Amino acid sequence: MLYDIIIPRKRINKKRIILVIIAIISLVGLSIITAISLVNKNNWKKYAIQVENKYNAIQEYKKVEKLKEQERDKIIKMENAEYISKIKNIYNSNEKRVFLTFDDGPSQSVTPLILDLLKKENIKATFFMLGNRVEANPDIVKRIYNEGHTLGNHGYSHKYKEIYLCSQTILDEYNKTEQCIKDALENQDFSTRLFRFPGGSSGGYYDSIKQEGRKLLEENGVGYVDWNALSNDAAGANTKEALLENLKNTIGEKQSVVILMHDAGDKILTYEILPDLIVFLREKGYNFRAISDIL
Repeated sequence: MLYDIIIPRKRINKKRIILVIIAIISLVGLSIITAISLVNKNNWKKYAIQVENKYNAIQEYKKVEKLKEQERDKIIKMENAEYISKIKNIYNSNEKRVFLTFDDGPSQSVTPLILDLLKKENIKATFFMLGNRVEANPDIVKRIYNEGHTLGNHGYSHKYKEIYLCSQTILDEYNKTEQCIKDALENQDFSTRLFRFPGGSSGGYYDSIKQEGRKLLEENGVGYVDWNALSNDAAGANTKEALLENLKNTIGEKQSVVILMHDAGDKILTYEILPDLIVFLREKGYNFRAISDIL
């Protein structure tokens, strides 16, 4: 009788296999996570270094730009100081010279006549213009500029109670008139940098405010000019003889003369005395200059 040989089979422990598989998967997952973490950590380090480098570069750029700005400010201050010094020294000269200056224009009735005469005589002058008159007569402003005369700023209103309310209102009227001139010339880069205080830069009821205004203008790179001779065409003189007499008396024997006259619409006498004044000045040996000639 034959007997089958039966070999006992070892029973597979499924639970153990599952645990082993889980362990392997967990180990692989942990390894992957660890690897990713290391990669991310390195990437973050690289990113942090890049950010730090960019920050340092920005800070260095700001530092350089600040130094450049400080250097520009220094140069501008030096140039402004030199410019204002030249303006203040206008009354001192080794050359016998005269500056014809006209305030309160431009006007349609008088300014073109003065310009015609100056062109004929080949003389350059300086026109201290009111902002409200610039707005009304932009064509004349262009002509003054195109014919080579110096454009000056005389404020906008010429109303003492408005312009001399405080030092800031002086600067405000200057700036307002500057914009009027820019618009008239269609040139937003133009600047007169030259102011004449209505009534003069000192004295009178508003003297203390004028003193503050002078300082504020200079801080903004603006020079101011008064006069040392005048016709009194805006102060009561109403004949050609009186105007000429006032001019001759106030000119005297000065070496550098700044003459105050006006080209407002009612100053026709100023135009009428100009031919005789020009002859007189030439006979005295004066050279005619516009203020921009000395800057």
